[in-house]
Amino acid sequence: MHEITLCQRALELIEAQAQQHGVTRVTGVWLEVGAFSCVEQSALEFCFELVCRDTVAEGCQLYIHQQEAECWCYDCQQHITLLTQLVRRCPLCEGSNLRIVADDGVQIKRLEVEEINHV
Repeated sequence: MHEITLCQRALELIEAQAQQHGVTRVTGVWLEVGAFSCVEQSALEFCFELVCRDTVAEGCQLYIHQQEAECWCYDCQQHITLLTQLVRRCPLCEGSNLRIVADDGVQIKRLEVEEINHV
């Protein structure tokens, strides 16, 4: 399960940003999950809650946006969406000459904070 590692790395980045900006509590985290990341959303949610215990992000709301596998088919000159990374053929013309725009990672897109220390 690589979701735990992804969550641990995300928390490291969140804590670094919180410390840099004097934030004492993170209340919301927006993640974008790449279409080809092989991340299971329910596992990601479980692991995120687990790694956030006793941190500035404990109890925060997690918002996950699942990216679609957007592509350009050079054969039929159409924008398409792939349903899986295993089938890399255009659903319109069956061509395989595709420019895939989808990502395979997880990105933190936004943080919401409650309090800022003014020291």
